[in-house]
Amino acid sequence: MRSASGNGFDSSDSFAVSGAAERTARLHDIPPSITPSHGDDSHLLSRIASPADVKALAPNELAELCREIRTTLLAYGHQHGGHIGSNLGMVEATVALHRVFDSPRDRIVFDVSHQSYVHKMLTGRAAAYLDPDRFSEVTGFTNPDESKHDQFVLGHTGTSISLACGLAKTRDMEGPNSGIGNVIAVIGDGSLSSGVAFEGLNNAAEQGGNLIIVFNDNEMSIAGDFGGMYGPLARLRASGGTAQPNLFNAFGLDYRYVEAGNDVSALVAAFEEVRDIDHPVVVHIHTLKGAGYDGEETHADRQTASASPVSFDSPTGVHPTDNVNHSEPWHSDHCNLSDHEPHEGQCEASHWQNPDAAIGKPDDPRKHYGKMAMAALEPRFAAEPGLVVISPATPGSNGITHEFRERAGAHYVDTGITESHAVAYAAGIARAGGTPVVATTASFFQRAYDQFFQEMSLNRSRVTVLDFLGGLSGSDNTHSGAYDVTMFSNIPGATMLVPTSARDYLADLAWATAPAGSADAPAGPVVIRVPGEAILTAERDATLLPVTGGQIADRPQSTSLPVSVSSASGGISAATVRGTVSVTAQRAGVRHMLDWRVNQTGSHVAIIGLGNAYPLAEQTAAALSADYGITATVIDPRQCTSLDSDVLESLRDGHQQVITLEDGQLEGGWGEKVTAYYANHHVSDGSRNPRVLNFGAAKEFTDRVPLGELNERYGLTVEQVTEAITRCF
Repeated sequence: MRSASGNGFDSSDSFAVSGAAERTARLHDIPPSITPSHGDDSHLLSRIASPADVKALAPNELAELCREIRTTLLAYGHQHGGHIGSNLGMVEATVALHRVFDSPRDRIVFDVSHQSYVHKMLTGRAAAYLDPDRFSEVTGFTNPDESKHDQFVLGHTGTSISLACGLAKTRDMEGPNSGIGNVIAVIGDGSLSSGVAFEGLNNAAEQGGNLIIVFNDNEMSIAGDFGGMYGPLARLRASGGTAQPNLFNAFGLDYRYVEAGNDVSALVAAFEEVRDIDHPVVVHIHTLKGAGYDGEETHADRQTASASPVSFDSPTGVHPTDNVNHSEPWHSDHCNLSDHEPHEGQCEASHWQNPDAAIGKPDDPRKHYGKMAMAALEPRFAAEPGLVVISPATPGSNGITHEFRERAGAHYVDTGITESHAVAYAAGIARAGGTPVVATTASFFQRAYDQFFQEMSLNRSRVTVLDFLGGLSGSDNTHSGAYDVTMFSNIPGATMLVPTSARDYLADLAWATAPAGSADAPAGPVVIRVPGEAILTAERDATLLPVTGGQIADRPQSTSLPVSVSSASGGISAATVRGTVSVTAQRAGVRHMLDWRVNQTGSHVAIIGLGNAYPLAEQTAAALSADYGITATVIDPRQCTSLDSDVLESLRDGHQQVITLEDGQLEGGWGEKVTAYYANHHVSDGSRNPRVLNFGAAKEFTDRVPLGELNERYGLTVEQVTEAITRCF
C-alpha cells in the first residue's frame, strides 16, 4: 500500500509493549529500551521533540541518532508495516536536513511523502513510531493537520518540484514578510520518471531564486527504474557527478553530487553549502534503499525469531551489500512480491513491508485477482504478439509477479510512475492493432484523467484498463478508490464492467481483450473494476451469498427483445429477464455483456448491488425474507456504464421499492442514475413508479477510517438497509 494508507496489510492487533520490544530485539539484536518502550532519556530519539533538538546535538551524536532511528524503523516495520525501504535509505538525509535547515520557516516538501517517517520522528511525532499504542496517530504521508512541519497532504508522485516552485514564487513576490526561507523539494529517482516532475524542473530553471532540489537516487522506483534517463544517471554516479549529459544542467540548473548519501556528516556539509543559495540547485545524493535491513531471513525465520541479526558496525548501521546493479531484464532482485522478505539494496519487497502478524495470510484481492488475470493472459502471448500488459509501476502490489514479468518478456512493460503516459502509450498500441492491458490502482488512474478522455475514449482505442482497489477502503486520504465509478462510468465511449465473481472477472477480461475483428468484440475501451475484499471474502465463504451461494447460472445467448412481463405473480420472470438484451447492448453489438443479471425474482422490493456491494444485496434480501417474509428481487448489474432499461421497466410491476447499493461516492455515481431514470420516465399509473433508495458514500475524503466504520457511516449494512426498506412500507 502504499501505506499506513491501506495499500498493504494494516494490523489492528494490539501489541504489548514489553512483549513486542523483546521479540523485536531478538529479531534484530537491538537493545529493547530503544524499541517501543521509549521513556529512557538515555536514548537520543526519545529526547527529540522538534528540529531544534537535532540542532542542539553534538556533531558526534548525529550518527548515533541515525542508528536509533534506523532501529526504530526496523521494529516499526515488523510490528506495524509501512514504507520501510524508502525511509531506511533517507535516515541520514532527513537528519541532515533538519540539522541544517530551519523547518517550518524553511519549507521541506517530500515527493510522494512515503519517505517522511523520519521527518515525522524529528518534528515531534517520534512516539507514533516508538509506542505500539500510538502507531495509528500518524498517517504514512505528510499532512499539515498533523504538524506545521508538513507542507502538503501528499501521496502521489512527481509534484514536489512544482509545489516548491509555488512556495518559492510567493516568497520572492512578498519578500521578507512572506515568512518563508529556503524551499527544499525532496524527490526520488523513481518519482522523477513522472512527467510533472520534468514540468517542475523546467519551471524552476526559468523562475530562478532560492530553490533546493534534493534528488534522492537509490537506483530504484517501487520496482525497478525504467526509462532512458537512468543510463545518464548511472554515468553521473560512476563519474562522481561529472559525466555528460547531465539532465539537470540541460534544464539550466546548478548541480552538486554527494556519493555518500548515507553519511550524515557529508550530507550536513553539502546542505550547508547550498543553504540560502540565490538560484535553483540540484543536490544529487546517492543512497541505499532499505539501508540497514538485513534481508536473508525467510518467513519461518521471521516467525521463529531466528533471523540473523542486523550488524551495526558502521557509523550509521548501514552495512555493505551485493544486492545492487543486477543485469536481469527488470533491473530487479530476486524478491517475489512486495510483501515478502525485504532487504536492503535494489529490493522491490522493501517498498511496502507487511507486519509479521500478516505472514501466512492469504493474498489480498489485488494480488489474488491480479495473479488470476496474468495467468489468463500469459498463455495467449505466443499466438498474440500485440498483447501487452502495461504497469505504470506498482506491479507487485497488483499481483504482477517477478516470475510473470520475466516470462512475459516484451509482453510486459513497466513505464515507471507515468500513468498519463501509460494510458496514451496503450492508445498508441491499440491504434496499431495491438491489445494493451493497463493495470494499476484506482487512485493512481486519476492522474491520467485527460488521457482517458482524449487519447483513449475520443479515439475509440481498444484499451483494457484493470482498475485495482476501487471502492471504499480504510486507506489514507490520498489513496481512496471511492471515486473510480464516478470517473470511469461517465467517460463517453468507455465501458466499465464491475464483476462480482472470479468467473465473471475472467469472462470480462476475455471479452475486453478479444482481438480486433472478433465477433462481438467491444468497439472501444473497457475498464474492469477488479473485485475487492467483499467479493473475495464471499468467494471464500459462500454463506456470505445466502441467496445464490455463489452459484450463478450462465445467461442464455439470446438476441430477442424482452417479452412484456405479466404482473399476475406480483413479480418478474427470471427466465424472461435473463433472455433479454437491452437496446443499448444491441446497438453496441456486445450481446449480453451489458445487460443485468437477475439472481432472484421476487416482489415488493428489488435490490441492485453494484460490484463490491453485491454481497450486501444478497444478505439484505435474506434478512428481509427471514424477518419480514419479503422475497426481494436481487440483481447484479455487472456494469455501471449504462442502465438496462428492460430490467428497470420490468420492475414497475409488483415492486414498490428499488434499492441501489454501491461502495463508492453516491453523488454523481451510479445509483443516482437509476433514480433519475424513474424520475424521467414517470408513468401515469402511480403504482408503477417505484420509489428508489440509493445507498453509497458521501462526497468526502476519508483518512484511515476502517472499512466497517465507513459502511456504518454510509448506511451500507444489512441492518441499516433493511430498516430503511421496511420504514417505507
